[in-house]
Amino acid sequence: MGLLTFSINVTLDGCVDHREGIADDETHAFFTRLMDEGGAMLWGRVTYEMMESYWPAVARGDVEAPPAIREWAVKLETKPKYVVSSTRKDFRWNNTHHIAGDLRTEVQKLKDATPAGVLLGSGKLATELDRLDLIDEYMFLVHPRIAGHGPTLYQSGLPSTRRLDLVSAKPLRSGAVAMHYRRERG
Repeated sequence: MGLLTFSINVTLDGCVDHREGIADDETHAFFTRLMDEGGAMLWGRVTYEMMESYWPAVARGDVEAPPAIREWAVKLETKPKYVVSSTRKDFRWNNTHHIAGDLRTEVQKLKDATPAGVLLGSGKLATELDRLDLIDEYMFLVHPRIAGHGPTLYQSGLPSTRRLDLVSAKPLRSGAVAMHYRRERG
């Protein structure tokens, strides 16, 4: 069984708005490495549609992009992508699959079928999956910024505190810090 790892950019005040992070070559290389190590991507519909609206064009070369960003886009094009949505069922982006039905059952099946692990990159979906006790690890890229607005991490709350064990902390040249935590169980 693979692990479900929630990974996202977050500011010091908890903002997860993708426009607030530092988008440099080192950041993109960090997320490309994470994607390479995992077996699949998992998103909610809103995140999927944001990604779908930009990254396929970068992969095709329709959008000018630096090498690190193009590398991410090309690799994302072939990576299995799973989308949780109750409103959309048609996903034309290469290698995209719809997850419908009971969320706990379907995501557990995905974890079981993906030994290399699943990389989760949607804040709202992460809250729901954490409520279902399905997230095993957290890989946050904490940016040295205070956004002063939302959306924020776990904005709608959790039923209880999650205790985490630090696996690693690696500073990047930009001042961002890659924080890797594992869920404390039992």
